[in-house]
Parts: sequence; C-alpha cells; structure tokens
Amino acid sequence: MAAGWRRTFGLLANGRVLAVGRSSEGQCDVRSWSEMVVLSCGDWHSVGVRSDGSARAAGNNRRGQCAVEWWRDLAAISAGYLHTVGLRADGRAVATGDRETGACAVDEWEDVVALSAGSYHTVGVTASGRVLAAGDNSYGQCKVDNWRDIVAVAAGSTHTLGLRANGTVVTAGNNADRQCEVDAWSGVQLP
Repeated sequence: MAAGWRRTFGLLANGRVLAVGRSSEGQCDVRSWSEMVVLSCGDWHSVGVRSDGSARAAGNNRRGQCAVEWWRDLAAISAGYLHTVGLRADGRAVATGDRETGACAVDEWEDVVALSAGSYHTVGVTASGRVLAAGDNSYGQCKVDNWRDIVAVAAGSTHTLGLRANGTVVTAGNNADRQCEVDAWSGVQLP
C-alpha cells in the first residue's frame, strides 16, 4: 500500500494497482500500470517500479517530478512534494524534479540500501548503517550525520525518522505536533 495527499494505492499480487481518492492532477491515473512491485505517493504525483526495474509516474509534472521514463534497474522509488528519488540496484541514487531545495542532490550517493523523499528533503541509508540527507534543513530534518546502525529511514514533511538495528527509533526535525516523540519506542521492526 501507499498513501499520499488525499489518495490511497493498493498493490495486487498480479502487479496491478488499485487507486482511490483525489485525482484532479491525474495522480490516480494508474489503471494501465502492470507488473508493479513498488509504489509511492507524493503530494500531487504517484510513482512506481515495475518488476523489470523500470519506473512509472502519474500526476502533476510541473517541476519534472514525473520524468522517470528513462530510469532503469530500480530497486526502490519515493515521491516527495515536487521531486522523485529512485534507488538503482547498484546502490546509486537518482532524482528528478525541483532542484531549488537541494532535495535532488543525491547524484553522489553510493552504497544506498533504502531512501525516502520528504516534502523538501531526501534521506537515504547506506549498507554500513550511515544516513545521508539532502535538501531543506530549516527544521533540522537533515541533521542525521551522527546516526549509526540504521536499517531504515522515513522522511516526513519536515522531520526524519531512522530505525536502528536494535529496534529503537531516532528522529530529527520539526516536533511541533509531537511527531518526533518516539524516545520510548523499542522493538520496532521492518514490515
């Protein structure tokens, strides 16, 4: 499943995609998508990876965030507000969309095993458990340099989460709505 701004996607076993919700920008126009293995919803666009490693996109493309048709050998993909990032099978990151915020500055990232696009920032985790960040840092959401032993990351609008191998969670960024109050969490697992 994937959830975006005012819409929800479901991935069927046969690789087809179910979509409900707001589609005024075309972000739910995914009926023709097939053989999908990964889905992600941004604010006004939706992206996915097919079983052959190619990418699909639907929705608002004003900043080029849907320009993924030439991406190949993908293992993962993530849609932000006005950008999209992809993870190639060789551990290199790619990005398209709005470059003004710096969220697309991932061209030098290597040995990445997972990534996530926030509204205006992108985070990734390397095979060694180190976290990389690019983009807007006005709330400290990119202050992840000292994080270690991370196995997964999630970028929110203005905050970032990291899951440690021991099942604890670390956070950085905006805590105005208590979204970073996870210090007592333990035993958290990847799905």
